[in-house]
Parts: sequence; structure tokens; C-alpha cells
Amino acid sequence: QVQLVESGGGLVQAGGSLRLSCAASKGTFSSYSMAWFRQAPGKEREFVAAISWSGSSSYYTDSVKGRFTISRDYAKNTVYLQMNSLKPEDTAVYYCAARLGGLGRLGRSEYHDWGQGTQVTVSS
Repeated sequence: QVQLVESGGGLVQAGGSLRLSCAASKGTFSSYSMAWFRQAPGKEREFVAAISWSGSSSYYTDSVKGRFTISRDYAKNTVYLQMNSLKPEDTAVYYCAARLGGLGRLGRSEYHDWGQGTQVTVSS
């Protein structure tokens, strides 16, 4: 089991940028595929982006393609989500998640370790 701690959320104006970080501990970071999900008020938690355990593959939900970039640093046991050109509809609590092995089908139920979440608010 890996423990995850997110940071980097905050309030930003539309068009601005934020970089979220997720630090992993108590696990072999290089064995886990990592993902970001988000949950807006009154909505289901949804997939945002994922990166494979090797770093060779990454996937994004359509609404963030071209604006968000997921990356990982094995030396720091950290995964990042760079968010550019933010929109008010990106407002949500963002969660980091880990899955031992491959990416799976990118569903919420396939990720077993979760962080506590970090709030991102984009003002118009």
C-alpha cells in the first residue's frame, strides 16, 4: 500500500496555471501507475489523467487534453499535474490515486490508494 499526499491547489483566475504535486511514500513508487481524478460539488468523481508505472504512457480525459500534463519524478517519488489555461469548469477537489501495475481501464474502482485531495478553484 502506498500513502499519497497532494499539494499545490488554490485559487486562480481563468486562463491561469497551477501545478499539483502528489508525494508517495511507504510503497515502491516505480511499481505503481498513477492517476489524477477530480470531484466537483454535486458530481461524481471523474478521471482526469494517468501515467503508467514506467512513465511511457499517459492518458487524459478529453476536456483537459492540450491543457493538462501529467508527469512523474522517480527520484522524488512524486507525480505532478501541470494545469494550464484553466477554466471555471475545472473547479473541483483533485485527488491523486495509485494502482499497482498497469493502468487498467482508468476507472475509479481500479485505483486502491488515494490521497486526501486538494481544492482547485478557478474564478471567471
